[in-house]
Amino acid sequence: MASDLRDLLRAEFRWTEPDPASGLLVSDRSGWWRNAQILDGLGPGLAALFPHARPTVVVSPEVTGFLLGPLVARALGVGFVEAYRAGVRRPIAEPMTWAQVPADHRGDVQHLGVRTQLIGPDDRVLVVDDWAVTGAQARGLHALMSALDATVVGTAVIVDECPPSVTAELGIRGLLTGVDLSSTPG
Repeated sequence: MASDLRDLLRAEFRWTEPDPASGLLVSDRSGWWRNAQILDGLGPGLAALFPHARPTVVVSPEVTGFLLGPLVARALGVGFVEAYRAGVRRPIAEPMTWAQVPADHRGDVQHLGVRTQLIGPDDRVLVVDDWAVTGAQARGLHALMSALDATVVGTAVIVDECPPSVTAELGIRGLLTGVDLSSTPG
């Protein structure tokens, strides 16, 4: 099953050049969300990266995490808590706990927050995201969970491009690596 999912992920992925004059390639993951087999396999596939972790909740950052997190939570039989980006929408009208996300691969510093009442000291959190390049979002979510006295059991991603030291530090496990997608231009 896992190798079939990885093959499908590679087949439905492409690099695009939004501005032909720029020479900049960006990842196009839209084929992943359009393919029913991939959607069916992502939750169980990402959950299987941590077979003995016993999380009590999945936490994922917006935007893509709001799609992936519930799929993984469903596969694990646990709940899901969304981590919001500060400034994206109107404030949420209940207490929030926030953490700064270190500068990401674009150099942007952000803040992620969760509803304070939804995470507690008894929680074992699996962080889920689509792609990790620097580990900045995972690091920010780990800090956020620590501020709430929760235990992070690991970080599951579709693509892990982090340096090995970051992958080890943050407990990142991926279905694919950047090398797996390098057979396409980029």
